[in-house]
Amino acid sequence: MDQDTDRPHVTLSTTSVYPWRTTRAFEVAADLGYDGVEVMVWGDETTQDALKLERLSEKHDMPIRSIHAPTLLVSQRVWGGSPAPKLTRTVDMAVELGAGVVVVHPPFRWQRKYARGFEEQVAELNQLTDVTLAVENMYPWRGGKRELVAYLPGWDPSEHGYDAVTLDLSHSAVAHQNAMDLVDEFGDRLRHVHMADGTGAVMDEHLVPGRGTQPCADVLRRLARESWTGDVVIEIATRKCKTDEARIADVAESLAFTREHLAAGVAERGA
Repeated sequence: MDQDTDRPHVTLSTTSVYPWRTTRAFEVAADLGYDGVEVMVWGDETTQDALKLERLSEKHDMPIRSIHAPTLLVSQRVWGGSPAPKLTRTVDMAVELGAGVVVVHPPFRWQRKYARGFEEQVAELNQLTDVTLAVENMYPWRGGKRELVAYLPGWDPSEHGYDAVTLDLSHSAVAHQNAMDLVDEFGDRLRHVHMADGTGAVMDEHLVPGRGTQPCADVLRRLARESWTGDVVIEIATRKCKTDEARIADVAESLAFTREHLAAGVAERGA
């Protein structure tokens, strides 16, 4: 496991091995030498149970460094139907497991009551514990030539006053934004990165970094040069892989790519 303290930790999102279950994600992360995992809370019951997650973490010597709140379309019924209490519950789980970051998407447009109090709730939760709530950049939904407003109070965190944000490079590709520009825009509020790639397609692709059009290498090098200390989370889609070997190869390639360019940034910093 990479123990260097002069560059970010590189962790594995449990979604990166889907449709494998969470238990397998811990195994893969440990086998490949990741620094820890990010747990996506969703329908897999293990992700909803702090005790089971703690046991997995101890078994594989894999710290749970961050937790993604159940804010996906497919997880709307996890922990009940009311979204605000689920965010609080995710923070409680993070405290219990020693995770430093909770990632949350902005509310969907039909969650109007949740959306009205979202910014205030995020600010309050950021003050209550040492856990950082980092709101993730999203993207407009497109249908033909139309753009649909899918998120409230908005999909772009740069337009809102959140204390901390997560930069997802696959999402910036869908939004037709340049991730390097977002690094500038977010500034000191950038606390967490989801490393993946995209081509600017309508759908969220979560490609292996380096296989799309986003400046993944440049972002990594810059963060390392600037002594940024957040986590870089590999969050790729491998569900289309035809073999187990291909899935593991994609996860390994993503780790190697990320470590290579973080190391290059550290070297540039010291030059």
